[in-house]
Amino acid sequence: MKTIRSMFEQLYWADKRILDALEAGGDGESEAEALRLLSHTLRAEQVWFTRLQGQDSNHLPLWPNDSLDDCKRLAQEMREAFSAYLAELTDERLDDVITYTNQYGRSYQTSVQDILTHLALHGQYHRGQINMKLRSAGMEPVNVDYITFVRLQGQ
Repeated sequence: MKTIRSMFEQLYWADKRILDALEAGGDGESEAEALRLLSHTLRAEQVWFTRLQGQDSNHLPLWPNDSLDDCKRLAQEMREAFSAYLAELTDERLDDVITYTNQYGRSYQTSVQDILTHLALHGQYHRGQINMKLRSAGMEPVNVDYITFVRLQGQ
């Protein structure tokens, strides 16, 4: 549980750094694509959180055209929701299996641990893409490495 909680703290930290960079940047096409990737990452968190709650997520869009303000709001909502969820989650419940239907109507069963690990890795994958878009927009990529997060926590 300690590792998963740490991965989610890094996720919140990284999303904030990306949001700050996008807020400070211009309005180029690459930057708009970066925002779209961030929106997708946050919406995926929303979809998976809904599934973890045992609710249907099919009505939630995965690729909306959210504004920067929408992303800020959603990042805060997801941080609050997952923080509360993880505070109550026990090691024993990590192996619980969640049954859900994806956006294409296919049913799956996945453990809570695998879902949470997926979310952390999914976000990091897209943050790498976001950094490529930021560089294309003439902006400095944002260091969102886990090890940087860990080092900064120790200071």
